[in-house]
Amino acid sequence: MNSFEITLSPPVNLRDLGGIPIEGGTLRPGIAVRADDLATITESDASALVASGVTAVIDLRSTGEVALTGRGPLAGQPVAYHHLPLMADVGEGMSHESMRDFSHESMGHMYVRMVEAAAPQLATALTVIALSPGATAFHCAAGRDRTGVLAAMLLLCLGASDDDIVTDYARTGMNMVAINERMRPTMGVLLERLGFDLEQMAALTEALTDQRMAVSMQILLTELRERHGDPLAPVREAGLADASIARLRARALASV
Repeated sequence: MNSFEITLSPPVNLRDLGGIPIEGGTLRPGIAVRADDLATITESDASALVASGVTAVIDLRSTGEVALTGRGPLAGQPVAYHHLPLMADVGEGMSHESMRDFSHESMGHMYVRMVEAAAPQLATALTVIALSPGATAFHCAAGRDRTGVLAAMLLLCLGASDDDIVTDYARTGMNMVAINERMRPTMGVLLERLGFDLEQMAALTEALTDQRMAVSMQILLTELRERHGDPLAPVREAGLADASIARLRARALASV
């Protein structure tokens, strides 16, 4: 039972990845949908997602986040649910010392650590997308960081260019004010439990809403290549099979 009242609301950072250029053509709509927190969407939005073809949900939130809000209205819908946390908790990598360097650059370096540490979860998530009979919706809280990392790994599998991966990631920038407002109640509870000053955190988060957001994703892609050669190497080594990548590409190509 949740210890506080959750206000359900429509997602503010939800989009189908269809239309992005990939190797051999264009990513077909109805394969992958990225979103902010789907645990707090309305009943009508949950029904609309299923009606649009969503058959699976990948929840990238921490165990603490899931314990706080559960699965929400989608729990009552006929969708497969996969909890694949990319961080043990929302405070991981967010020590009070590290908050002094809370920037687009530090976020990019954190994404690199996330790919390397959570490669097994990312491999599983990509396999789920490859095997799902319909669209897979994946989300964290804001739909930016953890969701952005999975979106980048998917687009790398599909042969998208770095520029197109960065462009997709940066599209979230225009939604950040609405995202921060929407997730304030739930994230506020978690951050307060971790001992963070909420006013300070709000100011730091606000600083990440400027037009330099693309820097974080550029750092992720550049550092993965510098460290591994193939930016997908950590995920491949964690179990992502060539057959799964081939299936992703076959599913993703739009018909001419």
